[in-house]
Amino acid sequence: VIMAAAATASPADKERFICIYPAYLNNKKTIAEGRRIPIDKAVENPTSTEIQDVCAAVGFNVLVEKNKMYPREWNRDVQYRGRVRIQLKQEDGNPCLPQFPTRKSVMLYAAETIPKLKTRTQKMGAGEQSLQQGEGGKKGKGKKKK
Repeated sequence: VIMAAAATASPADKERFICIYPAYLNNKKTIAEGRRIPIDKAVENPTSTEIQDVCAAVGFNVLVEKNKMYPREWNRDVQYRGRVRIQLKQEDGNPCLPQFPTRKSVMLYAAETIPKLKTRTQKMGAGEQSLQQGEGGKKGKGKKKK
């Protein structure tokens, strides 16, 4: 009976939207911890908002569920919360956007585009400068703790 209900629900129903958790795209995670794309294509600590931004920009019907958490995520911080629901298919079962036929194609696109976001490029610019300054002074192997 339950299977029949799922089969009759239209792909346009919110319950039938695909789920993307930030952990799927996180290069800090292993496959066992929930990453679903190759590590060289993954992004460092993506957020649900970033995933929403890139998917909405390309024309997907997107929902963000802020208080949902990935079950395998042990860290309860707000930064790791959130789940993005995306309408992958139309009523008739055809993809909403022909260039994204599968959930994997959506994940790979999001991971490729998130580093190009304005918020990311600004943060990265500042982060790299501080890293370069920091590495010159790291000769005492961290024994100076005050």
